[in-house]
Amino acid sequence: MNFSIDKKNIGFEHAKPFSLQESVQYADGSIVSKIVSKKDTGNVTLFAFDDGQFLSEHTAPFDALVQIVEGEAYITIDSQEYNVNKGEMIVMPANIPHAVYAKKRMKMMLIMIKS
Repeated sequence: MNFSIDKKNIGFEHAKPFSLQESVQYADGSIVSKIVSKKDTGNVTLFAFDDGQFLSEHTAPFDALVQIVEGEAYITIDSQEYNVNKGEMIVMPANIPHAVYAKKRMKMMLIMIKS
């Protein structure tokens, strides 16, 4: 699995509309991420997953909110699988094992609030 961070333009221009779907692009065999906002209190990141790409099971010290922007994701939380479709959101609770899998290409926005 290849994972790349788009280090160009970390953060988005303020007071300017943008499209979530058009703001991050797919890369063959990879997961691409683009930071929308990064602050001490939390982060907002867009991801584009190619077919079959995944984030393996892990935990995070804060709740994470996932919104599917395009396609669908299989998200496992505490060993239970959820099929989350475009336009839907799910909360991955703090300190609970979770994973994200893209059966086909998909884009998601991850919002992590630290306080």
